[in-house]
Amino acid sequence: MATAKTVPTSASVMKFIKAVGDETKRKDSIALVEIMRQITKEEPKMWGPSIIGFGSYHYKYASGHEGDCCLVGFSPRKSDLTLYI
Repeated sequence: MATAKTVPTSASVMKFIKAVGDETKRKDSIALVEIMRQITKEEPKMWGPSIIGFGSYHYKYASGHEGDCCLVGFSPRKSDLTLYI
């Protein structure tokens, strides 16, 4: 069975946001961190190299595939901000 690539890491969320090239996306990312922190009551954590996630849950499919994922999150992609809900 394949191993999940999107797992929590110890990478710095703020360092990741500061490296975002587009100023508007950087500001939007900081705002989203605050909004998601308030709503989830969870601290942000990097999931993989590019997703900022809040909280986590465990899932298991009927096929037997299982893993962990953030409850909500986002990623400042090159073209758009992508939300994970």
